[in-house]
Amino acid sequence: MALDYNELLSTTLSIYRKTLEDNIMNANPLFYWLNAKGRKKELSGGNKIVVPLRYGLNETVKSYEGYDTLDVTPQTGISAAEFNWKQIAGSVSISGAEEHKNAGESKIIDLLRAKIEQCEDSMIENLDEMAFGDGTGNDSKNILGLKAIVAVAPTTGTLGGINRADYSWWRNQYDATGYSTWGGASDTAIAAMREMYNKASKGNIHPDLILTTRSIFGKYEGACALNERFTSTAVADAGFENLKFKGAVIMFDEYCTTAYMYFLNSRYLNWTVHSACDFLNTPFIRPENYDARVSQILVMGNLVVSNCKRQGILSALT
Repeated sequence: MALDYNELLSTTLSIYRKTLEDNIMNANPLFYWLNAKGRKKELSGGNKIVVPLRYGLNETVKSYEGYDTLDVTPQTGISAAEFNWKQIAGSVSISGAEEHKNAGESKIIDLLRAKIEQCEDSMIENLDEMAFGDGTGNDSKNILGLKAIVAVAPTTGTLGGINRADYSWWRNQYDATGYSTWGGASDTAIAAMREMYNKASKGNIHPDLILTTRSIFGKYEGACALNERFTSTAVADAGFENLKFKGAVIMFDEYCTTAYMYFLNSRYLNWTVHSACDFLNTPFIRPENYDARVSQILVMGNLVVSNCKRQGILSALT
């Protein structure tokens, strides 16, 4: 009985889908951290990703006694940001010639796995690069990245449909002062890190991830005394070089190419995906116009934020 290659390929890819997703989403520091903190959300539809926001307090809360009149004034202070869905696709194709040269179930599965790994590596690179962009790449089809969410100049521009010039509560913390000294007690990059960490904190809510360049990571490492170079063993076990600063893990990423240091609070950052298109693999089909079988791996989602004030950036480190 002849092999049904379409069924064999589609079934094998479907079985591998979860491993493919995990490999891709855990391959760069930002998505690894969001996954580790449970910051992935699924939505089943909607024209846009709507993120509820709370920017004010309830003014009716106060003490009272006996028959005092209680305040029932309707409250504002609740809004919403709207983020566009973005789509990412990769194709896995096997030509007729490759199929004939790898006849037999085991050989065709080995070939398919090699093709999947090739697509996997490409999607890793693509997502990693977009994670540090501003979402305007490829005619604004790219996902939002940190340059948009944690802006160097957050007093202008629109994020999630909200104009930052009009609403100070929708602006991230920022410091564009140039720091070139890493030792000493004041007016240094280390002092600026402490200040930014504190500015992005509130009560027991603090940045938990700091992302920067390889060079700046090395500067911080060199500034720490040997007995102060604490690391996270869990992050190290995942394969990432890391250090600790206060309560945050510091990692570097090759696609963080500008001299920035991002102070991120993952509590308010989410990777949001469409539940029906979360690394969806389509069946293998043979197009009419060429000799090959092709399947697409599809993702529909975006990186979104619900509290900009708890994010920060040092944008002029050297």
